[in-house]
Amino acid sequence: PGTITPVDQAISVTFFHWGFHAWAIYVMVGLCLAYFSFRKGLPLTIRSCFYPLLGNKIYGRWGHCIDIFAVVGTMFGVATSLGLGAMQINSGLNFIGECPETKLTQIALIALITLFATVSVVLGLKKGVSRLSYFNVMMSVILLAFVFILGPTLFIVNTFGEGIKNYLSNIIYFSYWSEWVATTEWKANWTIFYWGWWIAWAPFVGLFIARISRGRTIREFILGGLFAPVLATFIWLSVFGGTALYLESVQSEPISAAVSTNLSTSLFKTLAYLPLGQITIALSTLVIITFFVTSSDSGSLVIDILTAGGDQNPPRNQRIFWAVTEGVIASVLLLAGGLNALQTAAITSGFPLALIIIGMCFALFKELNKDVNNS
Repeated sequence: PGTITPVDQAISVTFFHWGFHAWAIYVMVGLCLAYFSFRKGLPLTIRSCFYPLLGNKIYGRWGHCIDIFAVVGTMFGVATSLGLGAMQINSGLNFIGECPETKLTQIALIALITLFATVSVVLGLKKGVSRLSYFNVMMSVILLAFVFILGPTLFIVNTFGEGIKNYLSNIIYFSYWSEWVATTEWKANWTIFYWGWWIAWAPFVGLFIARISRGRTIREFILGGLFAPVLATFIWLSVFGGTALYLESVQSEPISAAVSTNLSTSLFKTLAYLPLGQITIALSTLVIITFFVTSSDSGSLVIDILTAGGDQNPPRNQRIFWAVTEGVIASVLLLAGGLNALQTAAITSGFPLALIIIGMCFALFKELNKDVNNS
């Protein structure tokens, strides 16, 4: 809209891509999984959500097909993240030293991430995944606090407030903003890609939310699963995005030029202008590595559970197989076409899952209606 400045529009559109639309998908899938598993006593798999529609057929070929789509979608969603992560880590290492930005280096990084993820998955949820996730959160908070304090603090706070105001005021407008595709493929390359990616991640994140939310009411589940992550996401985007926007719009530093040349370097170009730039770049690279290791090991664990029929302690060999497979798929996609191949994989795998999620919503509505009538 004409009343929004380019800076405000940039952050509000970013909120739009990473905000309620994404987490509503995760919460919906998580709610379906939690309800039918913990309330109805069915296995913790996607197929269980279709019991009101298919009955005992969920244990046959129909159920197998549903879970296969969920596994494939999750696999490509995590593989896309691994590929993008390898590209960004490679840029960070290149920024720190003389690490060449090549496909071979990126595949080596994927192999390293996969190795760490495999070890974490083999150790299990408590010894591996949980400890690594805790370390990742601590490092992320330190980096966030450092940039907030030493960066343009007042500008960041203003960016956060204006971003939320413009996002909430224009959320419907943004959802139907056709001008994006008038002369360019911007919306296809960003909005559609993001939403396809979120859908592909839905079984993974949804199952995780379901597992940690046992004992909650539906209201508590929705409020906790939707608003808390969105708020944390907006804070993160405001701190790093606000700092980059300040450098570009106030200090006239060429951040956008760096993004146009190599998108993966944008974070490191921004941190380079802050005090102790080399240290924060090294810390951010470590954070990115642990982010993608935790994504890979958690994704592998979710796929293990789905392919084991809901068993939350699948065999160790199966855990290793899926962790390695994720790395192989990410490497193949990276070799096949880089960023474009990764984006296409996310969108393609997300489409059949979108139909499955619609069916899950209908099944949950039907079952909740039945519960209300019976009570």
